[in-house]
Amino acid sequence: MKREDKGRGVFTRRVLLLGAGQLGVFGLLARRLYQVQVVEGARYATLARHNRISERLIAPLRGRLFDRSGVVLAGNLANWRALLIADQTPDIGATLDAFSSLIPLDQRERERILRELGRQRRFIPVLVEKSLDWQQMATLEVHAPDLPGILIDVGNTRVYPLAETMAHVVGYVAPPSQEEVAADPALALPGTRVGRAATEKFCEPTLRGEPGVAQLEVNAVGRVIREVSREDGVPGADIGLCIHSELQKLVAARLQNLSASAVVLDCRNGEVLAMVSSPSFDPNLFITGVSPEQWRSWNEDPLAPLTNKAVAGLYAPGSTFKPVVAMAGLEAHAVTLTEHINCPGYIDIGTSRFHCWKQGGHGPLDLRGAIKNSCDVYFYEVARRLGMDPMAAMAKRFGLGVPLGIELPEARTGFVPTREWWTAKGHTWNLGDTVVHGIGQGFLQLPPLALAVMVARVATGRAVLPHLVRTIGGTLQRGAHPEDWPSLDLTDRYLRAVREGMWEVVNAPGGTATIARLPLPGVQMAGKTGSAQVLHVTSAQYRHGFDSAKLPWKLRPHALFVAFAPANAPRYALSVVVEHGNAGPTVAGPLARDIMTDVLVLDPANAAAAASPAASPAGSGA
Repeated sequence: MKREDKGRGVFTRRVLLLGAGQLGVFGLLARRLYQVQVVEGARYATLARHNRISERLIAPLRGRLFDRSGVVLAGNLANWRALLIADQTPDIGATLDAFSSLIPLDQRERERILRELGRQRRFIPVLVEKSLDWQQMATLEVHAPDLPGILIDVGNTRVYPLAETMAHVVGYVAPPSQEEVAADPALALPGTRVGRAATEKFCEPTLRGEPGVAQLEVNAVGRVIREVSREDGVPGADIGLCIHSELQKLVAARLQNLSASAVVLDCRNGEVLAMVSSPSFDPNLFITGVSPEQWRSWNEDPLAPLTNKAVAGLYAPGSTFKPVVAMAGLEAHAVTLTEHINCPGYIDIGTSRFHCWKQGGHGPLDLRGAIKNSCDVYFYEVARRLGMDPMAAMAKRFGLGVPLGIELPEARTGFVPTREWWTAKGHTWNLGDTVVHGIGQGFLQLPPLALAVMVARVATGRAVLPHLVRTIGGTLQRGAHPEDWPSLDLTDRYLRAVREGMWEVVNAPGGTATIARLPLPGVQMAGKTGSAQVLHVTSAQYRHGFDSAKLPWKLRPHALFVAFAPANAPRYALSVVVEHGNAGPTVAGPLARDIMTDVLVLDPANAAAAASPAASPAGSGA
């Protein structure tokens, strides 16, 4: 009996120990289950969900560019595209081979794809084909099992409907560089483009927008089954430019086959209504990538089609600078309105003789007559009395040689010299240096845009500044009203006399540019001719009847013309520069006449917007 009690006790202890062990194990399991399902439930749910759902960033829709009437200058065209995700294919080369058998890829494109795959993370898609038609898209979908890593997606391509006509104003976009992607990984998204020139580059932060997110359901091998949701992010802001596209087309047609530029401003508020540089280029070529041959052709072309000559070309202003010298002389009392200065055809400064363009001379002239006849001797004498620094100071008041703030990264300030600048270089400033600047030669180097600003300030007496951007997101920007610009604080009667001299250039008998007289009844234009030498002409050459028209094209003077109209109530300012055009009155003058006629007929400053940019359908290229 005692032995049975003893056995029962041992059995009971074993049961208790086994039960305690089981209880401990189940307790640990319960604790782990609680940890997994309750404490870390959200994390594991997320991990499980990520095994099924893949999130990808979406390149934001780039903001569009419009002209002042709502015409699209840079838009976005929706299209099917093929992407490659390196993480989802065991053999990139085999996938590209399979793709090429369906849609041909040339060697340059294949190298570009491999290059982009090599410089970014494997889970980031790379663009393989940017524009698929319906048949191509269907073919790829049918062969999807044979194309691991290939994803068909909807993207947007930048389009420039007016191509060459607007290239230098709008600019172009191109894929981001490695340095840009390193600074901002969102730029690695397929289809992302960044501005490379003109407004596209200057307004890049405004146009770019913020990326969105797409949630895609994938299977066990990463193949996309369906799109679960999409947030397109924040599109870039639409920008309305001051440009009038119809006027731009007309000006471009006038300058066709020339190496030239022209700028038209609303001289009351500084809006750039047209800006043309000829020849031009097609910015749409940069979307797919410019071939090395095309790039080399552009860069080797002596007419420099990639350069916006209107803001980046630098030229001696020649006689278009004379109104500035006249104002400097009047304000400094170096000359009066009624004083006559005799022109015998030359002036002697020390041992040097400086010639007038008219060999026999003009005889005695007052200020208005000197502007009308563009007399060099008159302005040599005014410059001699003034000195260089007062001329330079007045030039800067008229917007020459100073930053103008135009929304173009290529814009150059130009240069107006001073005695201090020259002496700092270890040289002595001579009187001869001063007098040549009195006729717009010497060290003066100015872009055509600055000359348009100069003539706008002559016409209005206000410190007008040029601007291209009119609206951002539909909001009107500063500069839309004349009162936004302060007065130049110049003596009214002096400024009026300069304007009258410029009126006589075009409209009075004997003026140097009567060929530029407007054909419009009751409307007159005031202007000033200019011819900027690129080759030094000696006194001996002058005496023997030097003719610049017989020189090779590259050595002929540049032809310039500046103007404003209507002369009695200035609204529009214009500058025209024809590279190596030789004679300002006979080449640039007729161009200015025709362009100003186009401007006045269209009257773009009063053109109401045909459509609000904000009302255009998002993503539209039209």
